[in-house]
Amino acid sequence: MEHNSIVLRGSLQDLPQFSHENHGRRFYRFVLEVPRLSGAVDLLPVIVQEQILFRLDPTAGSMLSVTGQIRSHNQRQDGLRRLLIFVFATDIVAEEGEPINEALIEGPVCRVPTYRRTPLGREICDVMVAVPRAFRRADYLPCILWGRTAQELSQCGVGQWISVKGRLQSRVYTKLTPDGATERTAYELSALSAECIDPPA
Repeated sequence: MEHNSIVLRGSLQDLPQFSHENHGRRFYRFVLEVPRLSGAVDLLPVIVQEQILFRLDPTAGSMLSVTGQIRSHNQRQDGLRRLLIFVFATDIVAEEGEPINEALIEGPVCRVPTYRRTPLGREICDVMVAVPRAFRRADYLPCILWGRTAQELSQCGVGQWISVKGRLQSRVYTKLTPDGATERTAYELSALSAECIDPPA
């Protein structure tokens, strides 16, 4: 069963750059700009294998449609661990069309949900989902739920399986460090809908 899928359509921020090599395969990285209906723009990092990138016909359209999965990677730097979120592309096509940002993930809740209300009374719940991957691995993906969905799923215990449909979004925030304030970007799945489900047999 497919527990993790995302479809994006947007425009390149910059040309793809070499990222890394793994088991003899070369990977490239680029940032896809995907506008929201509100006019804001999500800047989403994409990793793609070299051969997929080289098959791309850039004359077919001014936008890129990316199909793949949302992945996470724990990076250690200066003794600290940082969770990196990115889109792992399994297919890319150049074409015209409206922006798309549609994601679906399923997996167990792996941390006690955090429920809160904004000063204006809006209900929000932060949930971390461990989405299963092959070879007993998992991608740890932060989700943000709203309104009644936030209230209902805030009651989920650790280990409860949930399904979340929504949009992968980028959010710039300021982090205070010993060296002063620094701007960072967080990535999270903003839920359009979410529900508790039974784990796979």
